[in-house]
Amino acid sequence: MRVLRVSRALQATGASSFNPLKCQSARLLAATRAVPASNSASTVRHSVSASGRMFTTSRILGSVAAQEALRMAQADSANLTPEAVAAKMSPEEALRLSRVRNIGIAAHIDSGKTTVTERVLFYTGRIKAIHEVRGRDSVGAKMDSMDLEREKGITIQSAATFADWNKVEDGEEKQYHINLIDTPGHIDFTIEVERALRVLDGAVMILCAVSGVQSQTITVDRQMKRYNVPRISFVNKMDRMGANPFKAVEQINTKLKIPAAAIQIPIGSEDEFQGVVDLIEMDSIYFEGPRGTKVRRSPTIPPTLVEMAKEKRQELIEKLADVDDEIAELFLEEQEPTKEQIKAAIRRATIGLKFSPVLMGSALADKGIQPVLDAACDYLPNPGEVPNLALDRSQGEKEVGLVPYNSLPFVGLAFKLEENNYGQLTYMRVYQGKLRKSSYLFNSRTNKKVRIPRIVRMHSNEMEDVSEIGAGEICAVFGVDCASGDTFTDGNLPYTMTSMYVPDAVMSLSIKPKKSSDADNFSKAMNRFQREDPTFRLHVDPESEETIISGMGELHLEIYVERLRREYKVDCVTGQPRVAYRETISSKADFDYLLKRQSGGPGDFARVAGWIEPAETDENVFEQQVVGGAIPEKFISACGKGFELSCEKGPLLGHKVLGVKMVVNDGATHVTDSSDYAFSQATQFAFEKAFKESGGQVLEPLMKTTITAPNEFQGNVLMLLNKRNSTINDTEIGTEDFTIVADCSLNSMFGFSTQLRAATQGKGEFNMEFSHYAPAPPHLQKELMLKYQKELEAKRTQK
Repeated sequence: MRVLRVSRALQATGASSFNPLKCQSARLLAATRAVPASNSASTVRHSVSASGRMFTTSRILGSVAAQEALRMAQADSANLTPEAVAAKMSPEEALRLSRVRNIGIAAHIDSGKTTVTERVLFYTGRIKAIHEVRGRDSVGAKMDSMDLEREKGITIQSAATFADWNKVEDGEEKQYHINLIDTPGHIDFTIEVERALRVLDGAVMILCAVSGVQSQTITVDRQMKRYNVPRISFVNKMDRMGANPFKAVEQINTKLKIPAAAIQIPIGSEDEFQGVVDLIEMDSIYFEGPRGTKVRRSPTIPPTLVEMAKEKRQELIEKLADVDDEIAELFLEEQEPTKEQIKAAIRRATIGLKFSPVLMGSALADKGIQPVLDAACDYLPNPGEVPNLALDRSQGEKEVGLVPYNSLPFVGLAFKLEENNYGQLTYMRVYQGKLRKSSYLFNSRTNKKVRIPRIVRMHSNEMEDVSEIGAGEICAVFGVDCASGDTFTDGNLPYTMTSMYVPDAVMSLSIKPKKSSDADNFSKAMNRFQREDPTFRLHVDPESEETIISGMGELHLEIYVERLRREYKVDCVTGQPRVAYRETISSKADFDYLLKRQSGGPGDFARVAGWIEPAETDENVFEQQVVGGAIPEKFISACGKGFELSCEKGPLLGHKVLGVKMVVNDGATHVTDSSDYAFSQATQFAFEKAFKESGGQVLEPLMKTTITAPNEFQGNVLMLLNKRNSTINDTEIGTEDFTIVADCSLNSMFGFSTQLRAATQGKGEFNMEFSHYAPAPPHLQKELMLKYQKELEAKRTQK
């Protein structure tokens, strides 16, 4: 009976929020406490049946256990680690994840990225024929889908594709699923590389066998380090004259400061390049048949290369001993590591960002590409082996790990936007959970719920519809309105991903459509380009009313102007933007101005007297020292307004006026003809007349310019700055690079980015920020004033 009373009391007290599960637990707890241990079970059964409930003890105990399990699961979910999930992961899920690779191909301009990608697609069966980047068949490489890319022979947009590679392991074929992104090499399109590396798990860094590490290789290396992307290196163009892959390996170690060693050596070089010797297996690989499709492994190494192969293998083991403990122990004990130990060490060190294995071949000659695919599967991580972090907004943006497990709540990142015939295409990397067609997602930035109507896998500019995408994969979705870098969740997690680094624009152009009828298409195009490319910026200059576009360089902006013409049929006129000059005075000048106009009826009458002089700061100051009521109080404010209007549009160039003080100390009024308007006009005319008498001059904006380049180009950079009459404020010389801080006139900096790249072999970088205004050179002031007068006369004649 005691149990019944407890249960009824619980029902009475908790009637408003009655939870049957809680009551079951409470009854069971009360029952077990209320009776002696000897007959507890029988009393519980009796009490439960007496209350009219049809539960058995086992059911109640089961519900309590379920609740406890749920509570523990919620507690554990916060502490999920990749290792913990991997331990609980089903064998099928673990196998799927271990066979996925998200890789990018990045390198300096013209190192052969797109050519390598073309071979990868051919050997994996994604395309039926190979077409060259600047091929004579007018087809062009698959991944260069834009007409502009095919004409210029360059990659402008990063292109995504996927392929399945059948790799032979222990005598049996295993299929790996590879998501591949081909990236541009030009620094103008650096954002494409930036956002590709943000979502990739590994990369293939391509180097030229002749040039080795070049300027953009260093930039790409910096980006890979920023996002902690493991890489394997591929020395391409082994069939070129002067090819020296070991110079490239040495430069990776010295210039990029990454321990690297060759895992292959070439058989022949230049036009006699035939294949490679595998230093791990110690056998030869030849590429035969049409387009090198047949890979033949020979257990014998050419006699001339046996000694070199042994020497380079020893170098590989020594380099691995520096970065891997297991190999270091074997090395110290003077034991020879096995093939499996070497492969495992390369994989550990590569994923740990301590090492880069170097392969070699020639993409154009169809040699050495298949081993690169094998190496990507062997040494680059699967999505579960890379730490991916999100920020938990409910815990003050605390970093939390994401686990590529299908059954966990969804987290994905929109890393690239593209417009096509079907609308906006959003490229998305799935970090956690599964994405299904027709499901709903939440945008973490806008908190809006969006439906996913269509999911596709991309193959350059073609697409393949799929119903769902698993964790760790890359796909594209339609019909999602978002910005580049937005995080999507299923609404259960308050997570947001860290954004990618967007460099500042370095160059600007003024732009306007030739025909006013094209204004609609022009604004559509500008909105689209800004959404797609975070480095492309647009603003309207409030002074000159010109539309100014800014980007990463001349080529970057030139491509967008060309795309306007081709994709939107809008012809544009471009030019240098108008520099925001300022005007000021250098000495004091008195004024006494009488405005007297009669036009039948009430006229205008106002007299103002006083002086103007340079102010102590850059602010403009108006002061009245009128005594005896010569100008009534109500007209003084009109004089102040007239002064402000004069400062908005200076008399020399029509630009703003800086650092002028105007003092009004006398004047006169008329009983009927004086008004606010008359005093405002009189002040403006007085200001214009006095301005020219007080040594009016033009000020130009000086930019604080910071230039960084390798030490050997110091003379070239100084010469460039001297030509621009720059003032050098600071020079810092490091072991390899030097940095110069100088004040440069903005007017002289147009085209500087191109000239700096030419003077430093593309290795120099610079950024500018506004510093202050200073008087422009006298000859420039005269030119600008003459030009302004001509513009005014032209406007008058048009009227």
